[in-house]
Amino acid sequence: MDILPEGLKGQSLYDRRAYKKEDALATAAADPRWAETWQELGMGAPTIAGLARICSWAVTTGGDRSWPLSPEAQALLYAAKDRGIFEVKGSTRAFDAPGRMLAVYVEATAERTLIFRSRENPAITIRFLAGFRDLCLAGFVMHQVQHEFSATREGFAAAAEIDPAQVAPYIQLGTEFGLYE
Repeated sequence: MDILPEGLKGQSLYDRRAYKKEDALATAAADPRWAETWQELGMGAPTIAGLARICSWAVTTGGDRSWPLSPEAQALLYAAKDRGIFEVKGSTRAFDAPGRMLAVYVEATAERTLIFRSRENPAITIRFLAGFRDLCLAGFVMHQVQHEFSATREGFAAAAEIDPAQVAPYIQLGTEFGLYE
């Protein structure tokens, strides 16, 4: 029995605006691609795709340099000043929910990656994700592939202007890769 409305066939679950409240659950459950959509949700695809979209807009328009950068955004940019490598991903191995949240990873050096995630205070994780979004809006970060991003030319230039003393307390909120991963 095919209960998926004709107008919704072939669309991604994320693009469906035609749901009626009473039909939403039945329609979603009957979608033949539900399993792959569930897998995408488990990897944070909607949020990562949203960040990639912001970066795409910023790359094509130059971004909004007047966008105010939070201290967390500045700390992320400064931490990436040498390599410019960012990843946004979750950890499926953590036992507790705050440990699985999407977080910003910064490759500070070839041997050192910082993760801006806090199991004890999930608000810190969210603040750094918001800071990363700010970097995307300002045009300082561009999307590469899947969960990987990099600094733009303007991002590297802005990172060089950041006072390390101003961002040091925020960088200390990052943990070394391997500690919880």
